Amino acid sequence: MSYFREFPLYQYDIEDTQNRTLITDILRRVNLKANVRANTLVFDSYDVKDGETPDILASKYYNDPGLHWIIITVNNITSRHDWPLNQASLTDFVNDKYGTASAVHHYEVAQTSGDTTELLTVSSDTAGALPVTNYEYEQTRNDKKRKIRLLDRVHTGQFIKEFKELIQR
Repeated sequence: MSYFREFPLYQYDIEDTQNRTLITDILRRVNLKANVRANTLVFDSYDVKDGETPDILASKYYNDPGLHWIIITVNNITSRHDWPLNQASLTDFVNDKYGTASAVHHYEVAQTSGDTTELLTVSSDTAGALPVTNYEYEQTRNDKKRKIRLLDRVHTGQFIKEFKELIQR
């Protein structure tokens, strides 16, 4: 199934000349229902490997790179910034954004009560504060994007069917 083929079409006067052109409503969006999103039995957890893209992953997992849109929809990915960068792109991004990857971004300490694996951002003069570089900060953010969910293969047919129905509403 081609993702945009299912989207509704409408006529639009692009240049305000009374000449209407048929266009695809690419702003149409379908989201998972809350009860489906919460049902862990229909999803597999996956860590995106360096350089994997949604189409590469769809090819590996669903044997169809054209089903990349399922991965994007299930994970509520709305822009390219929601997908993890490969290491080379991350390095370029950090250098472009900060200029110096090794400069201190902020300081952290481990939380002393509750979830002690949770780190707290603190000022540099806090006892036990450890510096976090710009690169380390962006690497952590990028690594969080690597943890995605894949719709179990058994449910793809039903998902596609429901998508087709919902996108036309």
